[in-house]
Amino acid sequence: MPNARATRLSRRGILAAGGALGLGAVLAACGDDKGKSSASDKGTAAAESGPWSFKDDRGQTAKADRTPSNIVAFVGVAAALHDYGVEVKGVFGPTKTKDGKADVQAGDLDISKVTVLGNEWGQFNIEKYAALTPDLLVSTMFDDAGTLWYVPEESKKKILAVGAPGVGISVYDRQMTEPLQRMLELAKSLGADTTGAKIAQAKKRFEDAAARLRAAAKAKPDIKVLAGSASQDIFYVSGSNLSIDLEYFKALGVNFVEPSPSVLKASGGWFENLSWENVDKYRADVIMMDNRTSAIQPADITEATWKELPAVKAGQVIARNPEPILSYDKCAPLLEDLAKAIETAKKAG
Repeated sequence: MPNARATRLSRRGILAAGGALGLGAVLAACGDDKGKSSASDKGTAAAESGPWSFKDDRGQTAKADRTPSNIVAFVGVAAALHDYGVEVKGVFGPTKTKDGKADVQAGDLDISKVTVLGNEWGQFNIEKYAALTPDLLVSTMFDDAGTLWYVPEESKKKILAVGAPGVGISVYDRQMTEPLQRMLELAKSLGADTTGAKIAQAKKRFEDAAARLRAAAKAKPDIKVLAGSASQDIFYVSGSNLSIDLEYFKALGVNFVEPSPSVLKASGGWFENLSWENVDKYRADVIMMDNRTSAIQPADITEATWKELPAVKAGQVIARNPEPILSYDKCAPLLEDLAKAIETAKKAG
């Protein structure tokens, strides 16, 4: 699940990005120079061509008189576009860790070369956004209401008032292969060469990894896998519906721990909350743990109940990114790691 911690999951009571003092002045200052600034920007390969349009997963068609080159995107989207050779100017969402290094969700982005508009939930600097003279805003969507991930609801109108068309790629209640294809289509529309050897190789690696995972799950159907996430007071157990990775892995035959629908209902279908005292509620042979910086990592979990879990004692814990970077290059290893874990797993009690 997206699990931008449980409070964020009400996204939908999303935190405000703060005031937009001075926005009018910023817009006035940069508005007249927008065309000039964009024209001088190298941006993406096809920036000089036009007109441009792209129909997103809300059914909305973003349009521009030229291929966007001043792109602002959620950091995971920016990382995926980077893998396809499309660079962005600004990002929002978890980009830098506390020590200034690239967050896991930044992928191979050179974070020193992008403007970070907000690094945490609810943060989105509208003044910096306007100063970039953006001609496209892109994010993922974790609901069926068209909510752009990490674009604060309380400042959304001011963000949209800057004038850049928006694109939403859905990562809600579908298998990973669908948003992967959609991101590739978006990259192509933005000038990426999607026929090159690098992308072909990455896609083949992904397909081979899927075949390997299917074979592993078929060979060991009794290996039970749990998808979890740790916070100070709560251990989250994800259901296998809604999340693009878990839905796809399940379709390939992976045997997941499944909280009951009635329990999942409290989180909109995403996860079950367990106290650390009850973390042993489900038996699992392999545990996939949320590797995002918002979650406590396995090596830092001090709870005795965690350490006594059979899968933990057996060393059968692997990382999972509930917000996969949507390029074949980044998704293939996710399948490979799970396939290897199942292939080598032993029944853990």
